Amino acid sequence: MSLKRVAALLIAGVMLAACSGSSTTQTPAASAAASAAASAAASGAASGGQIIVGLITKTDTNPFFVKMKEGAQAKATELGIKLMTGAGAKDGDNTGQVTALENMVNAGAKGVLITPSDTKAIVPSIQKARDKGVVVIALDTATDPQSAVDALFATNNFNAGLLIGQWAKAYMAGKTPVIATLDLQPGITVGAQRHNGFLQGYGLASGIDPNSTDLATNAAVVCSLDTHGDQTEGQTAMENCLTKNPNINLVYTINEPAAFGAYQAIKSAGKDKAITIVSVDGGCQGVQGVVDGKIAATSQQYPLKMASLGVQALYDYATKGTKPSGYTDTGVTLITDKTQTGVDSKDSTYGTANCWGTK
Repeated sequence: MSLKRVAALLIAGVMLAACSGSSTTQTPAASAAASAAASAAASGAASGGQIIVGLITKTDTNPFFVKMKEGAQAKATELGIKLMTGAGAKDGDNTGQVTALENMVNAGAKGVLITPSDTKAIVPSIQKARDKGVVVIALDTATDPQSAVDALFATNNFNAGLLIGQWAKAYMAGKTPVIATLDLQPGITVGAQRHNGFLQGYGLASGIDPNSTDLATNAAVVCSLDTHGDQTEGQTAMENCLTKNPNINLVYTINEPAAFGAYQAIKSAGKDKAITIVSVDGGCQGVQGVVDGKIAATSQQYPLKMASLGVQALYDYATKGTKPSGYTDTGVTLITDKTQTGVDSKDSTYGTANCWGTK
């Protein structure tokens, strides 16, 4: 048989084997190696060799999340990695966050930081991302359940509420509290934790599970309305509460934008000297509100720290394989210029030096 004939038969055999699914097999090791190579190639193609991480906030307008984004970008720039960002249209916009998460996963992100708007509804999308090997870290707000993410970097929101509740009780000594709570929205962990911490700190509730998503109640609370953490909604809610009960003398708000909305309603009603507002955030505008007497006390949290730690953790995972886990408390400090005995606090000078956002 000629060499040409042999070569032709060999080529035909190879082609037949390639076309027949049953004529060749691949070992599990070879299959895994091929899969890993394909995954690495896809990631490399998506990022051009650069590590990609993502940050998804509740909104891109709230100063808290603006500052969180700035902190994440600064850390990403320092580490030489690419940061993708996304946000919901408003607090509570789960659909927008789901879309952002899917886009980041498809772009080859190694990990994603998220402040979940709907702490339950986002869980299936997070699980899909984790199933694809993407590490997901919650910032500021725990998912429900908390184990739905790899790790949580956040303020202890129950303690944040506890601090302003303890302060309010001491400040209101001798007065019967008539309280309005301007909350976030139903079923969201951070909203329930702050609300419940406030009531327990004041002594109006006890034995509350810090991780509960149900709002505690007490007869002293005469009005509770949702604001989605929005200033306009806070003003409307406060107007409605004052219509319902004009004797309100203490207001808890989920955050400082809601507090400023409440203050505007209170001032318009001529009650700004008779009603005390306490809140959570500690942004520069909020601390200035303490200086101006609009907010009596606020629990300061630290979004820059959350974001920086989160980006570092994702970088460590991408470069060293070190997977983050558990809960990291990023701290909280009570800021007030009306110190109360037995309640640990710092004044507005400290608050200004450690605040975030536009001064």
